[in-house]
Amino acid sequence: MIKIIIVDDHAMVRSGLRLLLNGQADLEVIAEASDGDEGIQAALELQPHVVLMDLSMPHGKDGLTAASELKEKLPDLAILVLTMHDDDEYLFRAIHAGAAGYVLKSAPHEELLTAIRSVAKGDAYLYPTATKRLMNEYVERIKRGESGDVYQSLSDREKEVLGLTAKGYANKEIAEQLVISVKTVETHKSNVMEKLGLRTRPELIKYAMKKGLLQFE
Repeated sequence: MIKIIIVDDHAMVRSGLRLLLNGQADLEVIAEASDGDEGIQAALELQPHVVLMDLSMPHGKDGLTAASELKEKLPDLAILVLTMHDDDEYLFRAIHAGAAGYVLKSAPHEELLTAIRSVAKGDAYLYPTATKRLMNEYVERIKRGESGDVYQSLSDREKEVLGLTAKGYANKEIAEQLVISVKTVETHKSNVMEKLGLRTRPELIKYAMKKGLLQFE
């Protein structure tokens, strides 16, 4: 039996999910939570196999913060993000926070059930269009002849800025950590984007993930 905790700020969503999941012979919802704080407390007390986590919750900790804290305290816990955000930046921030899977609320019930069973047994799960986008980008980079040598062309400072930017730090926060000016951070970031052939922050995050720059400390 796969034990599940649902964390979502909408009571009707939680009720519908509970009804769906408890209707499966191998799934059991053991608790519900309306925000990240409640979700963390419930998971620590009940030790579920899977936490089904919403991202946007207006009260208490949001889903990303809660996921990160839970993975630190319960490394073997599988966190499956269930969200309305069909957005690369949210996707990669969720993965960086420790999520094992990412499913859209608009997905068919069968996809959600498959995702829960997948992450419960230790596999990763991304909704199909996200997987396709990642594959397409990888193919395009191969066609452009990009390799790890490009990364080595970055200065040590540029690599630091790349890593901190990908982890979600703002320019001011990076400047404070590296003891440099915000303008210098912006210059380094611009140089990084140009050298790596990147155009947007989500592209930078994906590149950093592929280079292994978003490892947990």
